[in-house]
Amino acid sequence: MRRVPVPAALLCGALLLTSACARDAGGERPPSPGVPTGVTAEAGSATSVHVMWNQLTGEPPVSVYEVYRGRGKVAEVPADRHMVDVVRLRPGTSYVFTVRARDRDGRLGPPSRQVRATTPAADNSAPSRPGSPHGRAVGSRAAQLTWSAATDDRKVASYEVYQGGTKIHSVGGEQTATVVTGLRPGTRYSFTVRARDAADNLSPASGAVRLTTAPGDGLGAATAPADFRAATHRAGGAYYIDLTWMPPRTDGLVTEYQVQLDGRAATSLVFGGQPPRDRASYSFYAGEDAGERRRVRLRARLPDGTWGALSAERTVTTGDGG
Repeated sequence: MRRVPVPAALLCGALLLTSACARDAGGERPPSPGVPTGVTAEAGSATSVHVMWNQLTGEPPVSVYEVYRGRGKVAEVPADRHMVDVVRLRPGTSYVFTVRARDRDGRLGPPSRQVRATTPAADNSAPSRPGSPHGRAVGSRAAQLTWSAATDDRKVASYEVYQGGTKIHSVGGEQTATVVTGLRPGTRYSFTVRARDAADNLSPASGAVRLTTAPGDGLGAATAPADFRAATHRAGGAYYIDLTWMPPRTDGLVTEYQVQLDGRAATSLVFGGQPPRDRASYSFYAGEDAGERRRVRLRARLPDGTWGALSAERTVTTGDGG
């Protein structure tokens, strides 16, 4: 019987698992990604390590980077990134990391050089209380604060300044003085300072520093939410009050608001992440009965830790318009 020659391309299409099919038309095996360079590893805490490397360029394009702890893969990172935090590690333990690149066809390049990082031992000891706090008003909108350094069994990472129960400022652990700005004229303040270490242990609060800013052109109505509006809607057999407003223009971001209903504090809301700078909105439960007339106002907690002025009062009735 006469044999019919089979073209090499068809043969490769039928026998994908043979080594011959892994070669291109010129007989060369397709290249795999290169070796990641510049790999470093540094402990970020007692339970995490920050691994970094240089991005690979050239052919073939990298699809993902694979990060290994010892022989086990612990992370996959997209090609446009070149760092990752490896978490859930043990305190006081040495780890070895390598990085490999993988292309879009699944080819995995050689491992990088090994890098080693040791997590510090667990730190459950808080810094001591900052001592001898002093303060003075600097004009009508700022205050200068000083304190004695706290001590820690390792190192104080930062100092945090509180106005009442609200953190309003933070400085590095090497600083024992700061200027707090964005205050209101003619306003009495009480500040305390707490020390924080690298393990996020927080010291007790220092003694309080009490001072009053100088009189001046107060912010007044400018601290109130502007263009405040209220309406109602019905959903799931209940009524809700819908609020919209423009945040007050201050020296910092406003993250917390208090809603007053019929003259009393009803609820508060705190924006996580990036709080709105333009129009904000909030909706809250108002009951199941129609025809309920309610008065509502809103105020913001300002970056200096004090409450701003109340918005204009709006009156809504459940069932009207929805």
